[in-house]
Amino acid sequence: MKKLPKNSFYTGELAEGCIYCSHGSKMVLLITGLCNARCFYCPLSEKKKNKDVIYADELFVKSDDAIITEAELIEAEGTGITGGDPLVKPERTARYIKMLKDYFGKEHHIHLYTATFSMGKIKRVIEAGLDEIRFHPVWQLWDKIEKTNFKEVIKSIDIDVGMEIPVIPHLKEETKHLLQTVDKYGLDFINLNELEFSYTNVNELSKYGYVAKNDVSSAVKGSEEMAYEILDWGIETPLHYCSASFKDAIQLRKRIERRARNVAKKYEFITEEGTLLKGVIMAGKEKIEEIKRKFGIADDMIAWDEEKKRIETSPFILEEIAEHLPYKCYLVEEYPTADRLEVEKIPL
Repeated sequence: MKKLPKNSFYTGELAEGCIYCSHGSKMVLLITGLCNARCFYCPLSEKKKNKDVIYADELFVKSDDAIITEAELIEAEGTGITGGDPLVKPERTARYIKMLKDYFGKEHHIHLYTATFSMGKIKRVIEAGLDEIRFHPVWQLWDKIEKTNFKEVIKSIDIDVGMEIPVIPHLKEETKHLLQTVDKYGLDFINLNELEFSYTNVNELSKYGYVAKNDVSSAVKGSEEMAYEILDWGIETPLHYCSASFKDAIQLRKRIERRARNVAKKYEFITEEGTLLKGVIMAGKEKIEEIKRKFGIADDMIAWDEEKKRIETSPFILEEIAEHLPYKCYLVEEYPTADRLEVEKIPL
């Protein structure tokens, strides 16, 4: 067993897609929020769940060009295709795989998650250029996986193929049956994810008595402990346990650091966490010239934010001039992502 940061671990070799993700160099392309599985633990957000929408990372996709732009902004070396279930829309998925391969080249690594065992749909995306496929059998099949066509599907695939499931403590026996059964199927890897609370699954998870592992985590108490217990189950297929904190502190952080380098304006300061720190003046657009003249601020160190209807400048400049302005002023820290999620807002 080899340890990774944040209590993650793996045996054997990591899946190639996981290596790219650990570098923050994979774009997450949600093909659709539609899915037939209806898993009680699905963490997908309300704006995506059961909706036929497309997102490239946090960017709502309105055109194919938007996908390419987002990939370029994070300097993507690959793409992870997810959902919902991407194979609910196999033609759309195949088209985007081909588009990404045509634009970035064959070396752009693409992996895909699906709960679909249809070989017709699977062959379609493989022919389009898919490099790696990760199956998520619906949880109701875990204790009877041998009665499905999963084994035949695995044997028919000539690209990297694995299985990926959350670690769910009250389904320990079902999980054990699943893992020990598919261990003989010839999978290249098995990925185990720490179970997490989200706004959309908290009620369902709470029905089983689950609580958060601590006050600052969305991870479910007991999931990580079970992941380490699985090491004693005699599974020979390479295992990879990915903790919730690894996804946030390593994968997400590295991805936003890559994006920050490409989207930060001259007046925005990139923090150690990859977020953007800026000064915000709650005044109208017409006040910019007056403020520039009065305090001698260069043109590229102050700007109007049309989306949020505010003036932005350097946090260090604003700290110096805030007391001389008749407007509300703040230091704002936000993610460099398309949704510009605000982390902190400090009044000056």
